[in-house]
Amino acid sequence: MMNALLIPLLMQISLAIAVFPDREKDPQYWRDSAQKTLQQSLELQVPNTNVAKNGIIFLGDGMGVSTVTAARIRKGQLAGQPGEEIQLEMDKFPYVALSKTYNTDHQVPDSAGTATAFLCGVKTNMGTLGMSAAAVKGQCNTTKGNEVDSVLKWAKAAGKSVGIVTTTRVQHATPGAAYAHVVDRNWYSDSDIPREAREQGCTDIAWQLLENIPDMEVILGGGRKYMYPDGTPDVEYPNNPDANGTRLDGQNLVKVWAERKHAQKRAHYVWNRTALLNLNPDNVDYLMGLFEPMDLMYELERNITTDPSLTEMVSVAIRILKKNPNGYFLLVEGGRIDHAHHEGKAQLSLHEAIEMDNAIGLADKMTSESDTLTVVTADHSHVFMIAGYPGRGNPIFGLSPDLSDIDGKPYTTLLYGNGPGYKLVNGSRENVSSVDTTNRNYGAQAAVPLSQETHGGEDVAIFAKGPMAHLLHGVREQNYIPHAMAYATCIGQNLNHCQQEYQKNRSMQPTASVYSLLLLILLWCLL
Repeated sequence: MMNALLIPLLMQISLAIAVFPDREKDPQYWRDSAQKTLQQSLELQVPNTNVAKNGIIFLGDGMGVSTVTAARIRKGQLAGQPGEEIQLEMDKFPYVALSKTYNTDHQVPDSAGTATAFLCGVKTNMGTLGMSAAAVKGQCNTTKGNEVDSVLKWAKAAGKSVGIVTTTRVQHATPGAAYAHVVDRNWYSDSDIPREAREQGCTDIAWQLLENIPDMEVILGGGRKYMYPDGTPDVEYPNNPDANGTRLDGQNLVKVWAERKHAQKRAHYVWNRTALLNLNPDNVDYLMGLFEPMDLMYELERNITTDPSLTEMVSVAIRILKKNPNGYFLLVEGGRIDHAHHEGKAQLSLHEAIEMDNAIGLADKMTSESDTLTVVTADHSHVFMIAGYPGRGNPIFGLSPDLSDIDGKPYTTLLYGNGPGYKLVNGSRENVSSVDTTNRNYGAQAAVPLSQETHGGEDVAIFAKGPMAHLLHGVREQNYIPHAMAYATCIGQNLNHCQQEYQKNRSMQPTASVYSLLLLILLWCLL
């Protein structure tokens, strides 16, 4: 029996040895690589202090450092490499910091409190969006006077275009914090708000999407059902009652959104990939795209006929937003990294992270580091780990080479501290030697049984490049992020340096008297 268990393990070790790059056996390879990195680091001693015309924040929901590492290995292995040595697009960013993610009332945070921190610049309680910590979760009467605005609203006030792109519903925690002020993150539609709170005047997140930043240029994601009257059949799933509209006020918010647009502005609503990709961004001033009743499908399960990829949505968004001569601010969320982790499905999660990395690479090609500050970060981590001592190039969804010295059974490289992957067979830990751990829906083993895996409380990474990217360094409170981005893009409250930069640029321009002198010299030479 033990020999039978060892066979797949030995095969994995053989595979790892077979793909080990020979160049890495030469010490000079590592010396040369280090010297190249050293030269790049020396160049960073003179930071880019330009004023950023544009700001982009990529938010990997639940993308802790272990998720970044595992996604890197998976992306490399998909390209036929061992995986550990490759660089993700975010790995190429020159500046890295750590973000402290706790909520004001919780050691391990949720996505609402963290989104308020990294978008509104204020730490707050778990479960509330766009509210200070003086607001009490679920208590409508603590809303008024405790609202806090986001960096997107600051950008809009400064004359920039703004956009939201997400793989979740556009009313979910991360995008919701960009525009909403609610004491309960689950108030997606008015039907989700308790009657008492509605009578007290509290409004839902979908309604606030139209009200609080009414002229947002780009809104792309899921969440159709919260925009239509209760019982309205969904355009894509007309026979599925769970996809029906949910609004009790009878409002068709998509119609309201379109009617509120200026007559001379071109507003488009789309609900499928084909319509999105057929748009000419040059002929679009406002775009709303809602591609699912709730969240978009996982990337590995996506219907490529109806649902666009995150990369495709980002491409369209940037092409629309960049038309504004004053620049833009764009929030992009890879939101389902988090959802797959909660289900204990590591493969689905890592492919969500890889797709976000692809979108980061595309944005890099579409923008310039001289005038666009790009930040990549996470709201929180998960209790997700890379464990054991697998050989180099070992399949990331495979088994660790060693058996447990307690129960003599194998275990996977990827594990969760808790979640639905906890399983006992005949009173002991499941033997995974005969389980297909490479199946995309495989639920990785967990130490503690829970119906849903939980967030982790450790710091997460911040990657930054572009103007003022050096401001993101060290270990920082999460609410520092939008303040640094606002400073770089000259929006919000701290604008003194913007006038100084303007004066500096003017002083560098030739004055009229200088032009006159040059003209006289030219005429004298001609004579």
